Amino acid sequence: MTRSPQRLIEMNHTRSSLRAAARVRKKEGVSVTVCLAADAMFYMRGGGHLWVYLNWALSLRALGCRVIWLETVDPANPIAETRDKIALFKQRLARYGLGDSLAIASRTTAALPAELTADCVEFAAATEADLLLNMRYKTRPEIVKAFRRTALVDIDPGLLQTWISEGELYVAKHDMYFTIGETVGQLGARFPDVGVAWQYTPPCVALDWWPVCPAGADAPLTTVTHWHADEWVGDNRDGYKNDKRTGFLPFLELPRQVRQPMELAACLGGEEREQAVLESNGWRVIESDTVTATPWSYQRYLQNSFGEFSCVKPSCVRFQNAWVSDRTICYLASGKPAIIQHTGPSRILPDGAGMFRFRDLPEAVRSVEQVVADYPWQCQLARTLAEENFDGRKVVRGVLERALS
Repeated sequence: MTRSPQRLIEMNHTRSSLRAAARVRKKEGVSVTVCLAADAMFYMRGGGHLWVYLNWALSLRALGCRVIWLETVDPANPIAETRDKIALFKQRLARYGLGDSLAIASRTTAALPAELTADCVEFAAATEADLLLNMRYKTRPEIVKAFRRTALVDIDPGLLQTWISEGELYVAKHDMYFTIGETVGQLGARFPDVGVAWQYTPPCVALDWWPVCPAGADAPLTTVTHWHADEWVGDNRDGYKNDKRTGFLPFLELPRQVRQPMELAACLGGEEREQAVLESNGWRVIESDTVTATPWSYQRYLQNSFGEFSCVKPSCVRFQNAWVSDRTICYLASGKPAIIQHTGPSRILPDGAGMFRFRDLPEAVRSVEQVVADYPWQCQLARTLAEENFDGRKVVRGVLERALS
């Protein structure tokens, strides 16, 4: 039996005196502490995935916040294996000055062995943060309730609401709900709002960590992507497969119609036939693992590119959610023009100034040609777009002002 949206997510309207104290500390110049709940430690080869959270954490720190990075682990996993994961993850975070910021919590009601948390921020200390900024949808309600003030960040607009409404996902109650989808909760949205007052925020990029990096004229347009996915949206009657391969299929012939090299860093899993089809259409193909093994190798790959060309999952087009990828804004910050599939009308996403949004193959061809013809200017416009709309300091300031008000 499907639960009602009201039971799936409840709004918490309680005005806490502790929240008011946090505002006082801000006014007195004392830093605000934010606990960022992430889900990256067990996907160690996903350098791009880690940057989703890194951009928020580094932007919060740039604003003067103290950041605690919260990951969850299953206490049933072998202790030695989990201990090694934690040690390696702390090393990854240390490169960004966050190595001593890691806190660990249990994914279940069972307690964690003390040896796993010995070198981490104590969870009890983490709960003293002024705000839990939760980017992990499956964070247990008991963990969320332990914090004085909480905010969920939706980075899968349309999909998250669909999962909730269909009973596929339960999300704990939060004080505030943010989304990077411009149409979420708005009149005319093509998916339910699940009874939540969603507030829009752009995704963010830590500009200080993503400087402009010029590329050679013969560098390829690239993207980093999964390919197949076991994801289906809708029912058997009108549902559809929702993976990047399906999104790219109408554009397979693009490399043969443009002069600029086109390259996919895709997770093909060694499928030689799939790779042969792509290469026969002019794509350069490399396994994504070769460039995403670390967050710095992922960053280097983006910054050595001419720009980005990418398609989206079919859900983004059907939902018309005005979604833009966290990866795309990293290209923009690096001074790389982005040519991406159109995901609906937007207040901030341009069509021809550092970013080109295409709906079909002819538009994609024209977009590539325009970027190549006016490349230096489009590179400047790309960085300007990142500075104006996705600057991490601006974005997190807006989130904190609303979440702590």
